[in-house]
Amino acid sequence: MSDPPLPLAFARHLDRDRRRSPHTVRAYRATAERLLAFLRTHWGGPVSRDDLGRIVASDLRAYLAHRRARGLTNASAARELSAVRAFLRFATGRDTVPRLRGARVQKGVPRPIAPDEVVALAEEVSEEAREPWIAARDWAVLMLLYGAGLRIGEALGLTGAILPLGETLSVTGKRDKTRIVPLLPQVRDAVETYVRLSPYGAAREAALFRGAKGGPLSPAIIRRSVRAARGRLGLSDRTTPHALRHSFATHLLGRGADLRALQELLGHASLSSTQVYTAVDAAHLLDVYRNAHPRGQG
Repeated sequence: MSDPPLPLAFARHLDRDRRRSPHTVRAYRATAERLLAFLRTHWGGPVSRDDLGRIVASDLRAYLAHRRARGLTNASAARELSAVRAFLRFATGRDTVPRLRGARVQKGVPRPIAPDEVVALAEEVSEEAREPWIAARDWAVLMLLYGAGLRIGEALGLTGAILPLGETLSVTGKRDKTRIVPLLPQVRDAVETYVRLSPYGAAREAALFRGAKGGPLSPAIIRRSVRAARGRLGLSDRTTPHALRHSFATHLLGRGADLRALQELLGHASLSSTQVYTAVDAAHLLDVYRNAHPRGQG
């Protein structure tokens, strides 16, 4: 029996080995098929596994330009590139894939990250994980930052006492101030998937998120993974774990959230800390809301 086509084999790998969602499997398989079709024209002939091993950054830029000419938005380009990189790693068996350089921006008002870029970042970070449980862990942490507005220290400070999860989560922030935040179903599913796969269990008094050797997960691990992923995807230097919390805030504000309510959700001691988000460009927010929240339609 002959081997299945590469995109089909890739999809089976994502489903069986990486335990990705059906929505992600479909999207990544479609990207693999589009990439191969583009390369057949770009290179002028059939494309083998060996051929994929010689792909360079200029080929990836040409592919993304081709996709943008057909309506791909800048925000969605990061997720497309994440899927391409995952496919190339699978097809070639190599960890090293060409990277695109992210843009440097000046400091100023916090800039939100578009939903597609958040998903691309989280998928790229989890795709790089050595084991499925670590991939699920990293996905869950990043979803807590973006989907619930937690600080990274707050997310990593959670213990098994939060289980079983409900529709809200009690979070202890700065100055030991406790607040209640709602949990989107997607965020709750991400945490529950991690708990189910973790080899270390979830003792009530122990850290929920564990490092590879079983100790509490360090924020430096997440920051380093995000920094590497944004470089591979060509995202801005501003794409940091804390920027996901900024995005949570600005996206809610753009949907009409009250500043006082937002202050409570973020755990800010004063309203002035929350008011910085009112300076975010309204046109940019309008563009952001043409996209769905992560996995909202998955």
